Amino acid sequence: MDDRKIVLPLSLSGDTVEELMTFAEIKKRPVDSLVEEALQNYFEKAYRELAEKNLMDENAQTNLSYEEFWDGVDL
Repeated sequence: MDDRKIVLPLSLSGDTVEELMTFAEIKKRPVDSLVEEALQNYFEKAYRELAEKNLMDENAQTNLSYEEFWDGVDL
């Protein structure tokens, strides 16, 4: 994992900035650490959803009924 800090300009709504500032004050943490934590949680959830979708897509492609599996096979 790369621990470099990169400054990235963001455009956020006023409401979002207010919420960030409020939670930073309540949790006594810097805003950037709250954003970092929120993004990490988002990425974990998104990766999990992608993995589940890929698994379901894979199962949909490989789950054949008995008849489909043996259709056209001469024994």
